[in-house]
Amino acid sequence: MTRNWLTLGASDAVRLQTGIAKGATRREMMSWLMGAGLSAGLAGEILLGASEAFAQTPRSGGAIKVASQSASTADTVDPARSSLTTDYCRCFMFYNGLTLLDASLTPRMELAESFETTDAQNWVIKLRKGIMFHDGAELEAKDVAYTIVRQKDPKTGSSARALATQMEEVTVADKYELRIKLTTPNADLPVIFGTPHFLIIRDGTTDFSKANGTGPYLCHEFSPGVRSVARRNPNYWKNGKPYLDEIEYFSIQDETARVNALLAGDIQVASQISHRLKRRINATRGFTVMETKSGNYDSFILRQDASPTNNPDLVLAMKYLLNREQMRGALEGTVGNDQPIDPTHRFYFAGLPQRPFDLDKAKFHFAKSGLGNTALPAYAMNGSAGADKLVMLQQSAKQIGFNIDIQRMPGDGYWSRVWMKYPFTIGNINPRPSADILLSLFYKSDSPWNESAWKSEKFDQLLLAARGETDEAKRKKMYGDMQVMIYETNGVGIPLFGSFHDAYITKLKGLSPIPTGGMMGFGFGENVWLEG
Repeated sequence: MTRNWLTLGASDAVRLQTGIAKGATRREMMSWLMGAGLSAGLAGEILLGASEAFAQTPRSGGAIKVASQSASTADTVDPARSSLTTDYCRCFMFYNGLTLLDASLTPRMELAESFETTDAQNWVIKLRKGIMFHDGAELEAKDVAYTIVRQKDPKTGSSARALATQMEEVTVADKYELRIKLTTPNADLPVIFGTPHFLIIRDGTTDFSKANGTGPYLCHEFSPGVRSVARRNPNYWKNGKPYLDEIEYFSIQDETARVNALLAGDIQVASQISHRLKRRINATRGFTVMETKSGNYDSFILRQDASPTNNPDLVLAMKYLLNREQMRGALEGTVGNDQPIDPTHRFYFAGLPQRPFDLDKAKFHFAKSGLGNTALPAYAMNGSAGADKLVMLQQSAKQIGFNIDIQRMPGDGYWSRVWMKYPFTIGNINPRPSADILLSLFYKSDSPWNESAWKSEKFDQLLLAARGETDEAKRKKMYGDMQVMIYETNGVGIPLFGSFHDAYITKLKGLSPIPTGGMMGFGFGENVWLEG
């Protein structure tokens, strides 16, 4: 067993730790230890123990370059308008939320000191005191109120407006206390405030050319579609954090080029790597891959407000053509069943029959659809896993005379100009921390992210009822009924639930999986450090 290096004594231990931190070579440290009277064997033992111990201790300093998978001129540091991983990661560098979701997706207090309620409808939120925005203003309840009210305004274009509209009354009680009355009870309110869209901005903010938050980094530069440069906030309210001096964040959209840049030492992190490149990275000394299992899924979207995709038989034909086992074998993941609650979720309905790959049923429904030989364009982002799945669907469709014309689109602008803009597109949905948030954002009739424009008054009513239900068994039954409704009539096919894979140098420490998304649920910035 390695000898405890702290038995050297306090002054010698500090000297040893300082030498390692400053990058002293092993030979230099061995020479010093042996000069202090230790044998070569004992000096080596102590040095190994010191290196291991110090490697697990966060240290300050250094800079990293991080390459994401997508970028466009629609990139934003406005939390309300953020819509994909690159936006979320940036916003978590510059802002904080009232709560923060941990690895178990439990909301922990962040800017909020406490959430208090007796009925899950009327809430009192008390803020921490002395927290400063980057411009020197102190965080107050009015800032939280402004953040919420702005989310509710249709002109803001918030992706989470469907969640914010339930906050019927928002009242500033005093400088550090806020009261919220919901339209209906919702025990998940603290969870909602841990999501990226509800990061807190300063009262009156309208200019998002740069970010002004309370977060761990200052926004030194932000150029949409190009890059951002985040620099350490010296006045951050969490003692000792962040550890890095600077994070440069940009996109290398081609995955192979992104991995090559990592292995060449041009970047230190390559986010969202497909499983097919994991082996190459893990086999290269000095690099590793972190897997985050999640409810992430690629969605096959047939719009219900457009022709010919609003034909229910065409929808069923597409779903029966999804060869889920083939996709899982080629791309990894957990088999999906055309509804968005993944099998690890506590509200997953296991009793829903698995829809099979069935060419006969697909052919029957396709014939009823009347599409015939007409080619149906399908749009996917070039190089994405969704595009790979679409190719497999195309191959299956050919066997029944269904002609799918794949249109591979560049990543730049895909989410703003292609996704949901055509009758048949491929989406990618990041996992959400609760069933209510997931269903409210992507399946509620009035949600801007209702991918297939599916509308069901019965579903909307059931969603609101489940939100306020405190009986766990009854709530589970409600969510099960909603999964059946989506499975039977929604225009979205979900073949697999996937994992996130982020590749990085082994000298980067502090990363751990959080299932809301890759890169520690987007919040890696304040948690990572570079090993000496």
